[in-house]
Amino acid sequence: MNLKRILSEDLVRLDLKGTNKQEILREMVDIMYNAGRVLDRESALKAVEEREAKMSTGMQHGLALPHARCEAVDRLVAAIGIKREGVDFQSVDGEPSRIFVMTLSPLNRTGPHIQFLAEIGRLINQPEVRQRLLTATTPAGVIAALSPE
Repeated sequence: MNLKRILSEDLVRLDLKGTNKQEILREMVDIMYNAGRVLDRESALKAVEEREAKMSTGMQHGLALPHARCEAVDRLVAAIGIKREGVDFQSVDGEPSRIFVMTLSPLNRTGPHIQFLAEIGRLINQPEVRQRLLTATTPAGVIAALSPE
């Protein structure tokens, strides 16, 4: 999967303001909505919150992958946010999440959604990629950290 096709600089935030899970989810949806990638902000937020209520998307190593399938998008969309001091996201390792990758997909398209989550998880499982993400100073640097080729 070519992440550069999905991600663009307007979908990256280096300084998320949220201080809890709910605020981070709202902020991430707003990034996509303000970039014109989400058709219905409230529907997208509701889908993400409902998915998160089923099971936390806080992974390990400071990564959270909030995601949902919903009618608010017509293709797979994603945003990346960094909160260097971290937020409690009920991660599996109990550590605060500092790297947030949110993705939304249409209800009728499962394949790209699963493929994107798998690729992001594989990349961010690498300590050097996480370090590059956390030290990036520009949105372009964040995208480059995920696309080292």
